Amino acid sequence: MLIPPVVPGTVGPCPVAPDALKGIVRQQTNPARWNGGGWDAYVAELRAAGVEVAESMATRGIFATDAGGTAYGMPHGVVVARSTAQVAALLKAAQAHRVPVTVRGGGLTTEGESVAYGGVLLDMTGMSRVLHVDADALTVRCEAGIYWHALAEELRRENLDYLSAPLNMTSSVGGTLGVGGIDVNSARLGCSADQAIALRVVTPTGDIVECSDSENAELFQRVILGYGQFGVITEVTLRVRPYTPLRMHYYYYSSLRTAIEDLQLLDRNDASDYSGILTIMDCAVNLLVAFDSDEREAAFKATWEQRLRGYGEFGFALCMAGHYALRPWQIGEALYLLRRKQAVFPEFRRPEFHRDGRMDDRSVVFSRAVWKHWGSRNMVIPDLATSADRFVEAVERGNAVCRKYFRHYTLYCVGIKLRADHAPHYEMSCVPPGAEGWAYGCEFEPMIEGEVYSRDHFQSFKNAIYDIGVDMGASYYRFGGMMKGYIRRVFGDALVDRHLAMKRQADPAMILNRDVIF
Repeated sequence: MLIPPVVPGTVGPCPVAPDALKGIVRQQTNPARWNGGGWDAYVAELRAAGVEVAESMATRGIFATDAGGTAYGMPHGVVVARSTAQVAALLKAAQAHRVPVTVRGGGLTTEGESVAYGGVLLDMTGMSRVLHVDADALTVRCEAGIYWHALAEELRRENLDYLSAPLNMTSSVGGTLGVGGIDVNSARLGCSADQAIALRVVTPTGDIVECSDSENAELFQRVILGYGQFGVITEVTLRVRPYTPLRMHYYYYSSLRTAIEDLQLLDRNDASDYSGILTIMDCAVNLLVAFDSDEREAAFKATWEQRLRGYGEFGFALCMAGHYALRPWQIGEALYLLRRKQAVFPEFRRPEFHRDGRMDDRSVVFSRAVWKHWGSRNMVIPDLATSADRFVEAVERGNAVCRKYFRHYTLYCVGIKLRADHAPHYEMSCVPPGAEGWAYGCEFEPMIEGEVYSRDHFQSFKNAIYDIGVDMGASYYRFGGMMKGYIRRVFGDALVDRHLAMKRQADPAMILNRDVIF
């Protein structure tokens, strides 16, 4: 058994995996299961405080894996969050009895971050109410376990909408704020975490703290994008906006580089309200451009549309027909692209979600398409986040890795506008070092399509993507769990050790989400 080294100036073994498995394909396996010491006393204390703990195999088995489906573990018990005070009692007792606490929202992690390897699994979906909508101030206060689609439904009744949220709307609000959250309007409005005005947080020692950029700012900055290391978010105040339907435009490319350059052109010039790239492999690239208003759309058509180098749907079909006519040995790929297009694109144009040529509910349309056409038994989605000037190289290198490991795959690329006030984010996060103005992220997702791959094959693929990030000085949006072996390689010992010291100070027993980063 490998024993983590003791880092000078710290107490106890370092929980951040060293790069000790170099040369082994799978660089990180499931963490060791917690031995259960103190569990009975812990449960007794919680039950005496009125906190229900479910210990049946049936209940615990519900949480055995996450959306990724490659990491598996079993908690000793499950607690469904009901109130901030209950969460505080749970964490205070966990510190006293040294019981690991794994927090789970929608469970849409893909690196095992929301999988409990023993200890207690805290299911936040029990806290899913909208507490207050302020239509004048354009804010909403909600509990952190609410799914984005449920929040959208409540806001729609007030003719309001969220600003930016993950495309998969079964993500929880609190979980999203801990990792960033990107939308096709993030290039204009920033990531989901940037929309948070204030939080109610329970610290790892059970203190209840209100925080924002002006109140307890240091905790606020660590919790936002902090991967659940410094507290459990229980309530959130978010910026919202008036609801508007959107009108979508699609431009088709056979070159990733050209499509990304056009995407960045639109972002730099604030030429659209929504923008992003969705590929059907690298030879069929779709640039999505959308607008909230007729005025913005008209300005785009007058100034920017003519500068895009993509084709319309008919023109691209002719281009592809010519391409494969000269390459008949690739007819299988051509047929796949056609089938994929026929299956996917109607989802974005379903008549029940459109009125007068506008998409009436993007939250339903995008989330439905994500689950229907990208969900599978295994969801393996490594990603890279870079500055704008390095993004083309990162995507092209990642695309080459996809071609090596899988027959079919898709890429999702989007820009993220960074906060103009330069307020500090948590340093060990998805915001890449050196990015100014915008960061860019790309998700690399194989299309499994019923095929069976070994866990080592998936891990080898992910490692190859992560290695690009290390080489390029990039960062990642899915950072934690099974990729702990990369943390020191990405951020360096000095930064990791500094934040490890902060973690130990905030979480003396090291019990909160301990298998994610620290």
